[in-house]
Amino acid sequence: MIRYTLACEAGHGFESWFPSSESYDDQAARGLVTCPHCGSAKVAKAMMAPSIGRAASGPTEPNLPAVTQQPETVSLIAEPDQRLRAMLKAFRDHVTANADDVGTRFPEEARRIHYGEAGNRAIYGEASPAEARSLIDEGIAVALLPVLPDDRN
Repeated sequence: MIRYTLACEAGHGFESWFPSSESYDDQAARGLVTCPHCGSAKVAKAMMAPSIGRAASGPTEPNLPAVTQQPETVSLIAEPDQRLRAMLKAFRDHVTANADDVGTRFPEEARRIHYGEAGNRAIYGEASPAEARSLIDEGIAVALLPVLPDDRN
């Protein structure tokens, strides 16, 4: 795992973990690395100081036992972000449990429902940004289902 300090075009700084440098490069090129503050996908690595460990000090007296220090449990995600992710996951779980997955047929099925050609029901599926924009332009209400970081791993 590698941690990068990142900054978006608006100057918001944040950190994120990646399995490898290549993984960051791939995700950034595909627009999957976004600023948690403003959502911008124009993100770049920021200057960061290396994390240098220090050696544990031994006992001062030869007869004294060495003391092992237990590492502190550290969460990689701040608590507000954990709560937000939990809420987004609960929302997504609710939608997937209570709506029909129509897959790539989403734009067509949404139109059929909107124009009364199919029964009114909740659906979810896949649509390109252009297809979603077209649906919105036709007055068809659509919303993005949140993609959680765990979904990308």
